[in-house]
Amino acid sequence: MRYLNDGHIRQMGTDWRRLTAVIREAAALYGTEEAVQPLKPYLRFRDPANRLIAMPAYVGSGVDACGVKWVASYPGNLARGLPRAHSVIALNDPSTGEPVAIYSGGLLNALRTAAVSGTMLEAYLKRREEAELPSRFSAGIAGFGPIGRTHLAMLAGLFGSRLEEASVFDPRGASAADIDDGIRSRARIASDWRVAYAEADVFITCTTAAQRYIDRPPRPGMLLLNVSLRDYKPHCVKDLKAVVVDDWREVCRENTDIEQLQQLYGWNEARTVTLKEALLEDGLNRWPAGETVFFNPMGLAVFDIAVAAYYWRTALREGIGVEL
Repeated sequence: MRYLNDGHIRQMGTDWRRLTAVIREAAALYGTEEAVQPLKPYLRFRDPANRLIAMPAYVGSGVDACGVKWVASYPGNLARGLPRAHSVIALNDPSTGEPVAIYSGGLLNALRTAAVSGTMLEAYLKRREEAELPSRFSAGIAGFGPIGRTHLAMLAGLFGSRLEEASVFDPRGASAADIDDGIRSRARIASDWRVAYAEADVFITCTTAAQRYIDRPPRPGMLLLNVSLRDYKPHCVKDLKAVVVDDWREVCRENTDIEQLQQLYGWNEARTVTLKEALLEDGLNRWPAGETVFFNPMGLAVFDIAVAAYYWRTALREGIGVEL
């Protein structure tokens, strides 16, 4: 069994085009017998703000891996100087059940999350290009912890000069030192989320907000990558038409913005398209190209397992990691 940690992942590097291809491959299998993923359970005790989540999945075809991600989210850790999230991923051989890899650390989770956002942004820009709308964009990011920083790296690595500028806000404070040299000339620190929101074509929420705070409707044509899922007050997004989810059963629960909209305004699965449809079936063509797109990804275990399998095979090929 191969042991991998964040240092090993960094040693192998980040190829955003390859990672988004892995996500698209897993998305294509989702909903078929080649991708099996039960509804993920949440374990809560003592403080209800904390949660531990088990995310098992099998992904067949070219991925050919099964396993489970076990992730703990403790928002109070930030005040203690500790990471909010801790995770472990175990991979098994789908033919024998033999454990083949164990990964400890948070980087794979951040890479998977940003790669999913990258695929959605690619689909959004493709739709705009088809309608002869501008495909260069400015981005705003609310929350600049590991997930927010990885999203900024993804924007720079995947979209290059199409990213005109990025505005970053973090309620705990962010500095230019947190921004990689390669993107620093196009990025700036915003004094308030409203500044980043008002100027963005693509707005990404990556916070651990205990209460919803976004109380302004988005401008027409924006892409809202609602990664942290609990940032928008329902009244300001209730009239949006173009809504994308990774899986309605997963995302319409646990006090997400989608669940709030379902409870307060009767939103249902029929008014959404899935990420798979958006990526592979021109699902965004259901709406005019200038419509604001509201993407809510709860996080699919099939993506975690596919990305983990990609790095495990890379590690075997390059002799990286520790054989246990």
